[in-house]
Amino acid sequence: MIRVLIVDDHPVVRNGLRGAFADLPDVEVAGEAGDGREGVAEAVRLGVDVVLMDLRMPVMDGVRAIAELARVAPAVRVLVLTTFDSESDVLPAVQAGATGYLLKDAPPEELIRAVRAAHRGESVLAPSAAEQLMGRVRRPTGLALSARELEVLRLVADGASNREVARQLFISEASIKTHLQHVYDKLDVRDRAAAVGEGYRRGLLR
Repeated sequence: MIRVLIVDDHPVVRNGLRGAFADLPDVEVAGEAGDGREGVAEAVRLGVDVVLMDLRMPVMDGVRAIAELARVAPAVRVLVLTTFDSESDVLPAVQAGATGYLLKDAPPEELIRAVRAAHRGESVLAPSAAEQLMGRVRRPTGLALSARELEVLRLVADGASNREVARQLFISEASIKTHLQHVYDKLDVRDRAAAVGEGYRRGLLR
């Protein structure tokens, strides 16, 4: 028997989810909670196997609750069930330790399969969540700029054109364009103005 805890701040949502599992011989809804802090406490107290976790809740949000569960009850699998699928939602939840990520508009049969898969330790991702994670993996964000790339960025921030930067650094304009493209990729921006703005934000420029 898979013991499930539903953590969501909306009673109507909790009731609907409870109903989805009502007639299953292998899944039992062991309890409910209305916020992340209560969810962590109930998961430990009830000894559940899988937690269905909303993300945006009062008192303690879902990401913090997932991280706390990973600390105090690492055997518990957490399946995020939310309406939000942006990278800023998906990535922190997965990094905190979520086993899966589904959206609330998922069909009941998909949710049931996901709970069973999560119980087995398998990752379950809504297509939009998987797309966000793949996009993050493919982007070379977080890479440090080389000394030459930083020189180019600083000169661009001072208002120099590609030709002027090339003249000052004694390299070709083609090389400047290549360096700038590397800067754009590493800072995850698309143009000079955005690169300069991101450079200031990250403390690369003063």
